[in-house]
Amino acid sequence: MSGPDGLPPAEFHARRDRAQAAMRQEGLAAMLLTTEADLRYFTGFLTRFWESPTRPWFLVLPAAGDPVAVIPSIGAHLMGRTWISDIRTWRSPNYTDDGIGLLAATLAELVPAGERIGTPSGQETQLRMPLDSWAALQARLPRHRFTGDAGILRRLRMVKSPAEVERIRAACAVAGRAFARVPEVVHRGLPLSEVFRRFQVLCLEEGADFVPYLAGAAAPGGYGDVISPADDRPLAAGDALMLDTGLIRQGYFCDFDRNFSVGPAAPEVRDAHARLIEATRAGFDAARPGATAADLYRAMDRVLTGGAGGGDAGRLGHGLGLQLTEPPSLIPADDTVLEPGMVLTLEPGIDLAPGRIMVHEENIVVGTQGAAWLSPPASPGIVELP
Repeated sequence: MSGPDGLPPAEFHARRDRAQAAMRQEGLAAMLLTTEADLRYFTGFLTRFWESPTRPWFLVLPAAGDPVAVIPSIGAHLMGRTWISDIRTWRSPNYTDDGIGLLAATLAELVPAGERIGTPSGQETQLRMPLDSWAALQARLPRHRFTGDAGILRRLRMVKSPAEVERIRAACAVAGRAFARVPEVVHRGLPLSEVFRRFQVLCLEEGADFVPYLAGAAAPGGYGDVISPADDRPLAAGDALMLDTGLIRQGYFCDFDRNFSVGPAAPEVRDAHARLIEATRAGFDAARPGATAADLYRAMDRVLTGGAGGGDAGRLGHGLGLQLTEPPSLIPADDTVLEPGMVLTLEPGIDLAPGRIMVHEENIVVGTQGAAWLSPPASPGIVELP
């Protein structure tokens, strides 16, 4: 029987077993998890209710045995559809004790005094509970030791299972079909805000469950950034248009973009686009087991700058999966060794002129012999819109 996210219990049993083996190696008696992605990774608890910041949610993974959900009662029915059988609830919000008493009692039951309780605490993690509650929890358990998780969740989640890869591949296929239809609905004179609306409709029509992330820009000779919301400026001849989507299909993200020219492309835009595709393919060729995240950065940067480095985006790609961006980061300082099952974005960028850039992005998975495309790779020629 599968849960709300459609994955079978065996998928979660394997994740539990890998985590517990790593916990025993690191001397952790339990892990305390508080974020949407980490809870879903171990339970399959898929809901958009996380958009509400009011209620905290907790999952305790002991070093042996199944996880225990400590959650607001509003989530009990949905959690009951997952493989988790031990579900402990309280009525939330509770301004006096919003789950901390129940959580402390659960930890005291599962973790012997003096043992370590790990919570993800490194780069790209967060503690999704009030700091007052975090302090209160530790005060209730003075004989327990709260520590980081020694990077266990980071390592586990970077390597995707075959089922996860197929979910991401399906999300990429949805976005690929939507991008292919852009010339049907986008043209000169259309406000960028309407471009965004129409593109989101295309994504939904092609099978997206929802589109939590869409950014883009349009300007002559390149654009100013890659994170802006849309304004009402109409598309004009000579504009370079970029759309970057992170849509979700069955709980997993894709994250890639496409560039278009409104009317015939200016030579510098056409050449920049071709070089971005060349850089992306250099990163793809470098993505092999044993290579590092930094190796992919350097492969792309050699095409972009001749190896000089630069660009203010900070990285040329990242991990992808349950979240829009995950570790590792494709930067010179990231020595993460690539393994089969790692899903990455390749995201080279070029400075065309002061205040004008172009960026291209694709999604790939590292295999045993090399990489495979998850997004349908773009051709060097930029698509021209009417």
